[in-house]
Amino acid sequence: MLLALMVATTVAHAGLDAQGQREVDALLAFVGNSHCTFIRNGKSYDAADAQSHLAFKLNYLVQRDKVNNADEFIERAGTASSLSGKPYLVNCDGNQRPSADWLKEELRHLREAQP
Repeated sequence: MLLALMVATTVAHAGLDAQGQREVDALLAFVGNSHCTFIRNGKSYDAADAQSHLAFKLNYLVQRDKVNNADEFIERAGTASSLSGKPYLVNCDGNQRPSADWLKEELRHLREAQP
């Protein structure tokens, strides 16, 4: 609960409009509520750890005014390690794929569901 509040507060100060804030919050919740394993620099992490890591990266990027929408969030926080440059992977039910593809697919679903 505290993490969700912290993320919502962080995002509210970003250069995001209301839609961008909703989308980024929804993506972070999607990550945290998934049953998937996240692979970062060759090490596996559970969904809660992945959500926390992405929220940390979001906060870093927000402070530097480098995230203006959900697409930039995925590109700059959810795609690859900032240190090694290695792509993040996600393993859901034995199917491994780049996290960027997984997040973009979820963002597309979110946008299609909007009235």
